[in-house]
Amino acid sequence: MFTFAAAGFGTAFITSLLFTPLIRRLAPGLGLVDQPGLRKVHVTPTPMGGGIAVFLGLLVPVLLVAFAGGMVRLAPAALGELRASVGNDVALRQQTIGIVVGAVVLFAMGLADDRWNLSWRLRLGVQVLVAFGVTQSGVQATVFVAQPWIGVMITMLWIMVLTNAMNFLDNMDGLSAGIGVIASLLSVGILLVMVPQPHWAVAFGLLLLAGSLSGFLCWNRPPASIFMGDSGSNLVGFLLATLTVSGTFYQVETSGSRHVILAPLCILAIPLYDFLTVILIRLVDGRSPFHGDKSHFSHRLVELGLRPARAVLTIHLATLMTGLGGLLLYKVADWTGAWLIIALICCVLSIVSILETVGRRPKIDTIDQTPDAIAITKASPDKSARGIS
Repeated sequence: MFTFAAAGFGTAFITSLLFTPLIRRLAPGLGLVDQPGLRKVHVTPTPMGGGIAVFLGLLVPVLLVAFAGGMVRLAPAALGELRASVGNDVALRQQTIGIVVGAVVLFAMGLADDRWNLSWRLRLGVQVLVAFGVTQSGVQATVFVAQPWIGVMITMLWIMVLTNAMNFLDNMDGLSAGIGVIASLLSVGILLVMVPQPHWAVAFGLLLLAGSLSGFLCWNRPPASIFMGDSGSNLVGFLLATLTVSGTFYQVETSGSRHVILAPLCILAIPLYDFLTVILIRLVDGRSPFHGDKSHFSHRLVELGLRPARAVLTIHLATLMTGLGGLLLYKVADWTGAWLIIALICCVLSIVSILETVGRRPKIDTIDQTPDAIAITKASPDKSARGIS
């Protein structure tokens, strides 16, 4: 199992690590440059297109397994079982094709958006079509409901929310990619260790995603020399959404209880929370939910005084904390223990909410800038005065 994980992760890591600087040099010529602005953290033009390197980090290992068999020598038993499971299971093969096609479409749309700044209506329409198409390939969450259309609607909503949530989180160096690595590896831990029958195919896809993002992170860590762009964030969000649905997180042999289906929600609690609160803030302020601003949790932490790198690390640790709660679901036998874990995760999200509220600067603080007011501020350096920029 370790050799299997190292082979998948390592191949994707090396591919992404080597291609990222090449993409960075080609990005200006392709028109993939992110200019600084009022709603952005960076102050200098920065190449985009890191999503291309992430995509190649996924593609190359898949081609090696499918055609060259290059990694079979590294992990013959696991990769042999991987090939057999995909080849013999018709339903799994259809799901894999649906996920691959959907990933390519959203990656291409994100790349076009990075280059030409597409309309949000067009992007949302394509996401709806892709989400529906993937559900028709068999990627559906049943949620233990007999009516198939309910599973289709829930799955489509899950795919669209998570795709946009990871896109929203791509607002600071290393933030979205780091959360993608954490969520992928935690999900791999469940699919290979926590369930009685390891789910090799889905775990392999998540290992490739974690490795590819890790290779990209070597160039995206603060101060980043290249950004992932929408091509990468859309790809990451879509793959996390579809692979967590395809993965068999619930098996009767685990404990007989259905509470373990909440594991993906626990692992991705922070991205989902950030997405929902940002949408709510924008709607309350009477703005479009797709109009970028600095109302994310990461921006609130910076307003509290944290450096961007420390703010990103804080969010990564919060994601790891809620994700470990997802793993703990497999160690409790009934809903009583599950509710305790859910309560723990709610406490973490409550702390996040408090930090967000404290980080919001009242606009009235920036109005009175007369000499007398400035003199009073210097004489009485209370907390609100230190918050004025």
